[in-house]
Amino acid sequence: MIRRKFVSTRALKEGMVIDQAIIDRSGRILIARKTTLDGFLIEALQKMKVTGIYIREGEEDPEVEGDIEVSPEIQMTIEKLTVEDRSKVKLSESVKKRVSEGIKFLYHDTSAPNFIDTAANVTSNLVNSIMENEAVALNIDTLKFSDEYTFQHSVDVATIAMLIAKNSQMSEAEIQKIGMAGLLHDMGKSQIPNEILNKAGKLTEEEFAIMKNHSLYGYQILKEKGSIPQEVLMGVLQHHEKLNGRGYPMGVAADKISPYAKILSIADIYDALVTERPYKKGFSQQDAVEMIMAMTDELDITYMRSFLSIVILYPVNSVVTLSNGEKAKVLENNPQYPLRPKVIGLRTGKIYDLSEDIKCASLIIE
Repeated sequence: MIRRKFVSTRALKEGMVIDQAIIDRSGRILIARKTTLDGFLIEALQKMKVTGIYIREGEEDPEVEGDIEVSPEIQMTIEKLTVEDRSKVKLSESVKKRVSEGIKFLYHDTSAPNFIDTAANVTSNLVNSIMENEAVALNIDTLKFSDEYTFQHSVDVATIAMLIAKNSQMSEAEIQKIGMAGLLHDMGKSQIPNEILNKAGKLTEEEFAIMKNHSLYGYQILKEKGSIPQEVLMGVLQHHEKLNGRGYPMGVAADKISPYAKILSIADIYDALVTERPYKKGFSQQDAVEMIMAMTDELDITYMRSFLSIVILYPVNSVVTLSNGEKAKVLENNPQYPLRPKVIGLRTGKIYDLSEDIKCASLIIE
């Protein structure tokens, strides 16, 4: 069984496997989770003045639910206590096709005369998919429809942002506008040189300085259209700003950042973390949520709570391993605590309400 152990940086040894990600202030991944440490990485951690990190110990447990014989009594309890997950966003194949064609058109021809109408139509397709089945939750894996990162990422961010807006009680008109802002938030990358945009590795300081201009470029491109709402423009311009003033392009603090930008920032960071790129593996949704939750000095806490309520990390009926070694089945999710659902031990039949029962405070899902 895999265990997580905190180790002082001074006590690290080559061959240890890190069980967290090391990221810089700009959100760039310096060392990915599950990386095997060598002398160079240990020295780098010490130079960065990291005092300690989590490492992985033990081996993966190959046991799966099929190896566990669930008693009839436990099965009856499962059926009695199971609460189905909230309705999730579903994109039909026809919607995916229309959205794919529309988003590619927008990013390939920013000067097209029907640019605004196309953006509005693509956004409406996404809004209708959310409203049709009263979706309030998200499975990020169901959104992927393109191998081209910029297009896929734009649709993901738009969808996540619209759900955050919906759960924040925004009007349908506002949800529509924030969806458009999400679709167009990276429009300025069309002005970034391909050798920087598609570089399969860490950007140099000079390259990153150029990349940081993309939000300003996007704002300028869209402002010239003349009919895009100001809220959308500000969302595009400020989606990399941080509450502590350490974002870009202007470095403004909390009270100067638009609500749309605060929402887009959360959606943008989350999708970037879970998406695999040529130069990095994607983080698990669980790890990405933990990282988001740790960014309280950068991200708006109210919108963060709305975000947490839309993400289903452990779907009902999925099997997980608890930190006490027991295999358990998920019975019910708590929208406010996505990392801590109610589960039942498959061998013992014991109920663990990870979010409500104080006795489970030290218990986590491995």
